[in-house]
Amino acid sequence: MKKNILNLSWKSEFLPIAAIIICLVSSFYFYANFPETIATHWNFRGEVDGWSGKAFGAFFLPALVLVAYLMMLAFPHFDPKKERYGEFSRPYAIFRSILVGVLALLYLVTSFYNLGYNLNVAAITAATVGLTMIVIGNYLGKIKKNWFVGVRTPWTLSSENVWNKTHRLSGKLFIIWGVIIIIAPWLPPLLAAVLFIFGIAMILAGSTIYSYLLFKKEKNEN
Repeated sequence: MKKNILNLSWKSEFLPIAAIIICLVSSFYFYANFPETIATHWNFRGEVDGWSGKAFGAFFLPALVLVAYLMMLAFPHFDPKKERYGEFSRPYAIFRSILVGVLALLYLVTSFYNLGYNLNVAAITAATVGLTMIVIGNYLGKIKKNWFVGVRTPWTLSSENVWNKTHRLSGKLFIIWGVIIIIAPWLPPLLAAVLFIFGIAMILAGSTIYSYLLFKKEKNEN
């Protein structure tokens, strides 16, 4: 059995590892310079509506970044279809880099905001998450059937054809949702909230219903 099922290399892991190191090292600087209470959450208006102590603000996200990265490396080894990961190792590496990179960027942005820098955290967060959804949408169709990554409904897991077609549709829906997230901070708050919820419902309902219809059609044809 191939042990390196993810085709890991220094080239594929350089960016996430570098981001983790930056977060861990900078956390001590932020802890030393943060006020006792810092902002940790913003609403759709870009207003701070959540606070925490400086220890939590300095160390929680770096720890989360590290744990998230390690979990993405570990999950495939527990997957009954672990051999399939070699077929989409590059998209999966991109997903790892995106997850770690986004968390690291948001950590740095919110941390510098709490040091007094004039940053529009809500707009930066929306743009970052929106672009992330767009990138994921572009690669989602390349994910092969597995138990941890992708749109896992009873029907996609039952058919390779249903899996592939559902992920191609879901990729397009992710791109649409990414655009919605990017423009949300510039819209009236109520409209932004409605569109945000609509995007989530569109992805969940669209992927689920589409996979079911494909499965029924395939079953009838067979």
